[in-house]
Amino acid sequence: MTRIHLPGILAMAAIVVASNILVQFLFGQWLTWGAFTYPLAFLVTDIMNRVYGTAAARKVVFAGFLTGVGCSLIGTQIMGEFGPLVTLRIAIGSGLAFLVAQLVDVAVFDKLRGGAWWRAPLASTLIGSTLDTALFFSIAFSAQLAFLETANDVSWANEALPILGVGPIAPLWVSLAIADWGVKLSLALLALVPFRVIVARLRPNLA
Repeated sequence: MTRIHLPGILAMAAIVVASNILVQFLFGQWLTWGAFTYPLAFLVTDIMNRVYGTAAARKVVFAGFLTGVGCSLIGTQIMGEFGPLVTLRIAIGSGLAFLVAQLVDVAVFDKLRGGAWWRAPLASTLIGSTLDTALFFSIAFSAQLAFLETANDVSWANEALPILGVGPIAPLWVSLAIADWGVKLSLALLALVPFRVIVARLRPNLA
């Protein structure tokens, strides 16, 4: 780890910690406040990738992964109204989704880095965000994966309801996933502005 990478590592760790705290608080019916901070992890990864390269970006990703594991371990020891704040399925889903999505983000960004400035961050974040949402919600809440933690009752997440209150009938977790995915896609577009500004400030020749 070099001193030049430290700001990215600290930023990623702060985002992961904040998201793990804010995910405990609801925003409306389908989202938590953590849904608005977690996607910033892709912004940090992309900035590091653009300015310092794939090796630096992967260091930041692994730092975020280890921070997330630490948060999950702490969460398993904190009891909420219905048991531990972090269950085994949530811990597995969160860690695996983060690692896979972020590493795919790094790889896609690298493949597209020679094109227009916005292509790499936008495409990599959209693909990474989609993977992240699909992996986390299916691992954490899908009835088909109940064998991962048989003692954990996730029947609440599999209650059959109209998607987002207006669509066809599906398990509740599908609505939660779609709402989360929508926020990630929206923030992927908005994040292009700070991406451009920060890269221009750090490496004007790359902007």
